[in-house]
Amino acid sequence: QVRLVESGGGLVQAGDSLRLSCAASGLTFSNYAMSWFRQAPGKEREFVATISRGDSTDYSDSVKGRFTISRDNAKNTVYLQMNTLRPEDTADYYCAAKWFSNTFWGRGTQVTVSS
Repeated sequence: QVRLVESGGGLVQAGDSLRLSCAASGLTFSNYAMSWFRQAPGKEREFVATISRGDSTDYSDSVKGRFTISRDNAKNTVYLQMNTLRPEDTADYYCAAKWFSNTFWGRGTQVTVSS
C-alpha cells in the first residue's frame, strides 16, 4: 500500500521559512517524479514544484527563487524548502508521486503565513 505523509507545516509570519517533508512508503521511490501542489481556501489545487527521477526541477512562477524542492532517495523523502514566505503562500500543501500512469497523493499539511 502506497503512503505519502506530509509534515512540517505550521503558522509562521511573512518573511519566515519552513521546510516541508513528504515521506513515502510502499513504492520504489527512486522511480517516481515527486511534486508539491497546494490548495488555498476557495481555490483550485495548483502546481508548486516538481523533481524528476534524475533530479531535474521545475517551479511555478509564483515560488521560483523562494522555494527549493529536493529529494533523498535513501530516505524515501521529498522536501520543499520555503523561504521568504508570503501571506499568499497560505494553503494546504500536498505531495504527489508520479510514474507513468500511476499517481499517488498525500493528505496534505497546512501552511499559514500571517502578515
